[in-house]
Amino acid sequence: MFGTDADLMLNFHRSHAAELQADAALDRLARSLPRRHPRGWLHRRQHAHRTADARR
Repeated sequence: MFGTDADLMLNFHRSHAAELQADAALDRLARSLPRRHPRGWLHRRQHAHRTADARR
């Protein structure tokens, strides 16, 4: 499969570099997207209560 040890090491280097680039791309994507805060049933109920108060 590999003619020399240098070919094997070059293949390892390239695959590792590709993994690092993919990880960096995922990190950039994650930072560019807005964070979504999980909302539980309690938060939704409090929010609905506030809007009802604002209508009065």
